[in-house]
Amino acid sequence: MSFSTLSGTSAAFAEYLPAGDAYDELLGADGTPRPHWRRLVDLLGSWEPAELARRWDQARRLIHDNGVTYNIHDETGGTQRPWVLDPIPLVIAAADWANLEVGINQRARMLDALLADLYGPQHVLREGLVPPELVFANPGFLRCCQGLSMPNGRWLHLTATVVCRNGDGQWTVLGDRTAVPLGLGYALENRLVVSRLLPGVFQECHVERLAPFFLSMRAMLKALAGGRDQPRIALQSAGATSENYFLDTYLSRYLGLPMVEGGDLAVRDDRVFLKTLGGLLPVDVLLRRVPDRECDPLELDSTALAGTPGLVHAVRQGRVSLANALGVGFIESPAFSEFLPAVARRLLGEDLILPMPRSWWCGRPENLARVLAMLDDLVIEPVWPHGVAIPGGIAVKRIVPATLTAEQKRELATRIQARPADWVGRAMVARSVAPSWNGSTMEPAQVTIRCFSVATPEGYGTLRGGLARFSTADTAGESLASGQGSKDVWVLSRGPVAPVTLLPSPGQQLTLRRGGHELPSRVADHLFWLGRNVERAESAARLLRAVAIRLSSESTLETATEVAMLLAWMTDPQVPRPEWMITGRIETHWEMLGEVQSLVFDTSRPASVSASLKAMWRMASVVRDRISVDSWKILSRTRRDSFLEPFSPMPGGVPVVSSATDDVPSLLDTLIYDLSAFAGLGNESMTRGPGWQFLDMGRRVERATNAIGLQRVTLSQAMPDSARLFEMLLEIADSSMTYRNRYLGSLQAAPVVDLLLIDETNPRSIGFQLAELAEHVDRLPRDRSSPVLSGERRAIMAATSLLRLADVTELVAIDAEGGRPHLRQLLTRLEGHLRMLWESLTHHYLVHAAPRRRLGDMLAIDIKQESE
Repeated sequence: MSFSTLSGTSAAFAEYLPAGDAYDELLGADGTPRPHWRRLVDLLGSWEPAELARRWDQARRLIHDNGVTYNIHDETGGTQRPWVLDPIPLVIAAADWANLEVGINQRARMLDALLADLYGPQHVLREGLVPPELVFANPGFLRCCQGLSMPNGRWLHLTATVVCRNGDGQWTVLGDRTAVPLGLGYALENRLVVSRLLPGVFQECHVERLAPFFLSMRAMLKALAGGRDQPRIALQSAGATSENYFLDTYLSRYLGLPMVEGGDLAVRDDRVFLKTLGGLLPVDVLLRRVPDRECDPLELDSTALAGTPGLVHAVRQGRVSLANALGVGFIESPAFSEFLPAVARRLLGEDLILPMPRSWWCGRPENLARVLAMLDDLVIEPVWPHGVAIPGGIAVKRIVPATLTAEQKRELATRIQARPADWVGRAMVARSVAPSWNGSTMEPAQVTIRCFSVATPEGYGTLRGGLARFSTADTAGESLASGQGSKDVWVLSRGPVAPVTLLPSPGQQLTLRRGGHELPSRVADHLFWLGRNVERAESAARLLRAVAIRLSSESTLETATEVAMLLAWMTDPQVPRPEWMITGRIETHWEMLGEVQSLVFDTSRPASVSASLKAMWRMASVVRDRISVDSWKILSRTRRDSFLEPFSPMPGGVPVVSSATDDVPSLLDTLIYDLSAFAGLGNESMTRGPGWQFLDMGRRVERATNAIGLQRVTLSQAMPDSARLFEMLLEIADSSMTYRNRYLGSLQAAPVVDLLLIDETNPRSIGFQLAELAEHVDRLPRDRSSPVLSGERRAIMAATSLLRLADVTELVAIDAEGGRPHLRQLLTRLEGHLRMLWESLTHHYLVHAAPRRRLGDMLAIDIKQESE
């Protein structure tokens, strides 16, 4: 399939454009591509459809590997929404953008002046330009901020303006985002993906770069620090439960700022401090990505327990600066639109350059009558946007009456009449249409653009690009939750574009630094549990692989006793165990296969591989900003291997045979390779700072705990024929080759115990884990002048000494009842010391900033200990 010409234009993509569709962004009045689109159209027209489809598949894989989602982690169990990016950018000519940029910057100046007036002298209220009800009745207006003095007199440091072209081709403002302007991270990711998809044409079109805007953001944040030479600036995130967590992570990395949460901060003596492993560090500026009322439970919302008590007081004393300032979100209300032209003339002495659709606040009787009479021609919006509860229980954002039934319209009219001040009617806007790719052809899509502005000493500067939202349906909003996608925005320059980087200039002298103990305690806690969950998943995978291989071989019945013993160790103690698991006698191996599949795929079982992977992914999502891109890609691969799909066993324990479960050993092989690669990248690529220390300590604690439990169950009691069991234990511990090199083919208890328990040269032995933990504990921050040993140092010293003084011959000695009491006693004492170690670590370094550990994270450990 090749492209034909379109209205005489060479290499146009007529076959991609369905007949009858109007693409006013792409095509001019004569039906030919507009001049600024032609280079892109020529390139796309030279490709076969399969080529664009192939490149787009590569781009989608890149989006998946980078973990780009609309809701990367949902605490309530909701679905994760993949980021929808159209490969066809929205192209805007240089002259067209220049006019839009002037209007956007003027609007930012006007909104900043309005905030300064409303929190200050309130001229617009006294003169009747803005109804007082829109201010004082709005829950976003924070009275505690009244009269505050802002650095440089600026309230609004970062803002987003939503614009579109109307039916006349004129730029029109649909709304503003002032509280926490979102989308910059997505705009960056869109640019990265699309520029890789279309590298040649991106360079040839002279597309404006995004980096200058972020350089201005850095300068703005540094200016808020009040001239300090090396201010500590951090990005404040709402955490991994926020649907915008990806944006926060991406932006913090790009700007080079540490990302913190409310629990990471503390207020002492009117100053904000970051709680780290090494103590409290002062914070000068916070780039706020948290809603206003969630910032301080002391003065704003007492239920916002994730906030920082005393933050408002620190702002009031001028000891910390926030960008944006608290209390700026209420002017996002669509009710202000009707009054902004008069506000601009009063505060700026200027008429607004960018028009807005006509709107009517129903709090005025004449407006209410007009809105009810024109209901089918309007969009109805609540005065309090963004999910703020409306008095009366209504919590909608936008209603298009033309799409409602007659009964629904009557109900809406009744609600508006009951509380008219809660509603706004806005004229509909016919948005411009651009081409979008649906996987096989082009289709028309209505487009809006989110444009970003940042405060500068001269006023405001604009991101020369933005986040375009598109919808193939006729919707009135711009929310991804309603099924919309996004586009990269290409603003063309009149000439070649100079490269810009956020890296310091070559001549700038940098202060030499090496990582200390500035790691937030919350991050250390999550890294510790990430290490534990990675190791827990790998340990379970190694054991179940050994079992599955034997169940699929001719020696199934010969190893039934050993297999039953291992499966019983992993089985929940609360679940009744089948007879074969207790006796080890079976007539068929189907029951064992069903149990193996359940322990691999059933996320409801805390000891299963899938449950460990789910917990691992949750922890990785929380510390995404601390994980390298390559490490993240490896962890992302585990989500594609069917481990997190729902598992439903057949009645009677018969295993389910499907593409996801029919080759368990191969799936477990791939998983072990991926988790080993993650561990290898950590060892080879992570700086040996506190982050790596706690990640590795988590792995070592989990590996030692798991090995202690497994050896206590399998080795504390002698078996008549132990060779098969020894062989499986060596295979699970990846130590078979070492054993054969040392002892050839003879399998005996003493060398097996020595290799798996005591030998500190074996990376899989318990002794090796304790030795590594001893080194980590010794490097932790502490008062080295104190002669008193901390709890963690006492615990690890007791454990290593106990193991190094052990006599292997005595450990494997069998008593009259066929048991090895010395070995069991040693393993039990080691387990107690390990528990004391990680409890002491949690108490001294992690507990003051960490939420309570989830029951599921603890239950897998307790289950194994109970089963022993």
